[in-house]
Amino acid sequence: MSGSERNTQFSKALIELRSLILGGAFESNVRLPETALADRLGISRTPLRQAMDRLVDEGLLERIETGGCRVASISIEDIIDAIEVRGVLEGTAARLAAERGPDPRLVEDCRQVLEDLDRAVAPDKQMDFEAYVELNAAFHLLISKLSGSDILAREVARANRLPVASPSAFLQGQEVIPDFQASLRRAQVQHRAIFDAIIHREGARAEALAREHARLARENLEYIMTVNPSLAERVPGLALVSSN
Repeated sequence: MSGSERNTQFSKALIELRSLILGGAFESNVRLPETALADRLGISRTPLRQAMDRLVDEGLLERIETGGCRVASISIEDIIDAIEVRGVLEGTAARLAAERGPDPRLVEDCRQVLEDLDRAVAPDKQMDFEAYVELNAAFHLLISKLSGSDILAREVARANRLPVASPSAFLQGQEVIPDFQASLRRAQVQHRAIFDAIIHREGARAEALAREHARLARENLEYIMTVNPSLAERVPGLALVSSN
């Protein structure tokens, strides 16, 4: 098997296994059957094990002392901590971008994304939800790049892989949350404010705004878990939350 074929199998295993785990396809505290999984995904066991190693790093799987892996049991506190970690890292990225002065090319990319987001959430027409999800992810990626720090961008990406911590984690459930459209428009106002602070070299303000923005995810989490638990099945990853 060539190197490109191995990479393709690894990517396939990672994407599909992550999706199965987040969708609640496996019981917690039960060892994942590697042979059956490899057959199910149509790959060999080597790329499957590599994917499982990555998912251990992401916090979706945990190792068993006797060998193999099982689905991790995650608490609400774990998710809140993961969201806070992402907020701290994105806040730091925004502050560094403001203090160091962002790359003009990335600034223009960010400006275009924000204009596209404005159109996606424009109040005078039906919201383009699919476009919003894609553009929201692009905006958050650009903020990490605007910092000018490869290390920080890498750590932001790592934080986004923590269970239910990414900027898009709760978007799949929001269309049924009351005031959903208002919530996304509020998020877009915050996007604009973060960008404005960066452009005007206001580091402390950019950091505070980015950290506050991350807490929208925490608000959605608290709404789902305390006000309307029936929505949990619509949010990938919440199936892993332990009731203990």
